[in-house]
Amino acid sequence: MSSLSTPASRPADHGGPGPLLVVLDPAAKQTDGESVRIAKDVLCGGADVKVVLPQSPSELDRVLSHRGRRRPVVIGSDQALQRVLQALHRQRELGADPVGVVPVGRAAATGAVRALGVPAEPVAAARAVLGGSPRKLDLLVDDGGGVVLAEVRIGPPRPGDGLSRSAGLRSLWAKFAAAEQAKVSAAELRIEADGRLLVDLHQPVRLVRVVPVDGVLELTLRLGGAPQRHRVASLSVAGRHFGYEADGARIGPVRARTWTMHAGAWELLLPAG
Repeated sequence: MSSLSTPASRPADHGGPGPLLVVLDPAAKQTDGESVRIAKDVLCGGADVKVVLPQSPSELDRVLSHRGRRRPVVIGSDQALQRVLQALHRQRELGADPVGVVPVGRAAATGAVRALGVPAEPVAAARAVLGGSPRKLDLLVDDGGGVVLAEVRIGPPRPGDGLSRSAGLRSLWAKFAAAEQAKVSAAELRIEADGRLLVDLHQPVRLVRVVPVDGVLELTLRLGGAPQRHRVASLSVAGRHFGYEADGARIGPVRARTWTMHAGAWELLLPAG
C-alpha cells in the first residue's frame, strides 16, 4: 500500500471537519489525475488529511481498521465507494462515521454516487465533505459480501452494452447471442421474496430490478405481461449460472444470491441544505 504525503494538509479549525482518511482509488488517478489533484488540494486545505492508496482488499481492511478518529473519504468511482463500504460492513463499523466521496471517473462509473446527491464537480464534492451534512441511507447487502448503493438488475443487456459502436454483422450477432442468453437465463430463475415464492423455474422472466426505497426493497418483475411490483425486505434468486448488474457493474455468473435491506445503515456527507 502507498501512503501519500500531503504537505498541504493542516489541522482542522475549531468547529470544522475532523481528521480525514482519504482513500484514493488507483483507477481514478489513471482516469482523471487532474480531478484527483484538485480534490486533494481542497481537502488538504480544509482538514487534517492522510491520503492512502490501498492496492488490495486486505490493505484496505488494514488502513480502515487503523484509521482511529479519521473519517473515511473516497476519491473514485461507485465501485471504489462500494469497496470501502464492504470493508466497513465486514468490520462492523459501517455506521460509525459518515463517509465522504468525491466522484472521479466516467459518468457511467459514478452514476450511483451522483444519484445519491453527491456533486459531480470535484471542488463542490470536496467542499461537501468538509462542510456538508450527513444523511442516513439504506444499503443492500448480499450473501456474498457485496453491497449495492442504488440498483440490482437481472435481465437482457441495456442497449449498446458491451457492443461496438460500429454497425455490422459482428454487432448483430452479439445482439442476437445476448438476447438468446438472456432468454435461457431468465427461463431458469427461481425468485423468492421474504421467503415467499414469486416465480418458479417454468415461468419466463424478462427483468428483475431491485431498488432501495424508504427502508425496503422495491422489486419490479417483468414476466409475460404487465410488470409486477412488490415492497419486500429480502430477495433470493436461484438459477443455472445467471449474471446480474449491481450499480451498473456486471457480476457473476452465480447459482444463487440473496439481497437483504439494511435500512439507514450508513451516512453519506452531502451538501448542506
